[in-house]
Amino acid sequence: MRIASLVPSATEMLCALGLRDSVVAVTHECDYPEGIEQLPHLTRSVIPDGLSTGEIDAAVRQRTKKGEAIYELDEDLLADLEPDLIVTQAVCAVCAVSFDDVRAVAERLPSEPEVISLDPSTIGEVMGDIRTLAQATDSKDAGVDLVRELADRLDRVKLAVRGADRRPRVLALEWLGPPFIGGHWVPQMIELAGGEDSIGFPGERSREVAWDELRASQPDVVLAMPCGYYAERAAHEVMQHRDELACLGAGQVVAVDAAAYFSRPGPRLVDGVELLAHVLHPDLVDEPPRERLIDVDLNAPAPAS
Repeated sequence: MRIASLVPSATEMLCALGLRDSVVAVTHECDYPEGIEQLPHLTRSVIPDGLSTGEIDAAVRQRTKKGEAIYELDEDLLADLEPDLIVTQAVCAVCAVSFDDVRAVAERLPSEPEVISLDPSTIGEVMGDIRTLAQATDSKDAGVDLVRELADRLDRVKLAVRGADRRPRVLALEWLGPPFIGGHWVPQMIELAGGEDSIGFPGERSREVAWDELRASQPDVVLAMPCGYYAERAAHEVMQHRDELACLGAGQVVAVDAAAYFSRPGPRLVDGVELLAHVLHPDLVDEPPRERLIDVDLNAPAPAS
């Protein structure tokens, strides 16, 4: 089977199912597992590099208001690769090529590929997407094993934090300029890790929130997880907005590798739950690798703009 993956989380799922050799092309954002970025890229972003978060937000709003795409799909390359299966998503218009565009392109391809759209809103639905891919690729046993492994790890976290004295209030920010709260599976991740989302609800979409509303949520911990950013870039964004964040009154601000562990609805969301459980309950859950998170001191010298 020849598989084209148009979303990074699907690429990760396919590889976790043992199908790496069947993946013939990926997106320009696919960077895990290591080496996968060497495959042909089927997409590119039309948003210029080097923009600030505010400029990115403005550019995205402008294009979506006009009904213009944020990503472009290389239809000629896709045709040359003759895929049997194309995996995409429709959960977020800012995260991947439009599902309608992919379906229209697929209908024109001589290989007549099957198109699967993964659209999870919760961790349970992410597990369901693993089963869907396993079914479509004749990898049912691998799917059963992967789901069982991930579920067992989540159970271990839940057991570890069950005896915690309190559940800290967590504010997850998936963008800072302007602020957006984490949605979909993020509130559930916070709950599984032994916390309480101070403003979000499981399964709901991320939404823009005023700083006054964020202050009223009275978080104990701020989780900075700008969508698609790694920990160092997230920490940089925190310092760019440190005055607003300081006014929230949280005792701890943590920048995390959102690209790996929070933004993408794939197997590594479980790593994200384990990471967050340590942040909230360091005496109960082992510390993750340090590159996955950065405790940010808002009183440190500000970085250069």
